Amino acid sequence: MECKQKENLKSCTCTAGCSNRGLCCECVAYHRSLNQIPGCFFPKDAEKTYDRSVEYFIKVMSR
Repeated sequence: MECKQKENLKSCTCTAGCSNRGLCCECVAYHRSLNQIPGCFFPKDAEKTYDRSVEYFIKVMSR
């Protein structure tokens, strides 16, 4: 996967207007630095809350 191209926009499920949208490597690195999970890891309804916390991810995925 080439991270410097926005070719991943076609499959990016994140709805945030982030400058890292479609740049998976940068997105993962950014959220990791904040102790968060990228939006694309969440189910569609949970992603729209913009809560990227590890705690919320665990809660959602435990349902």
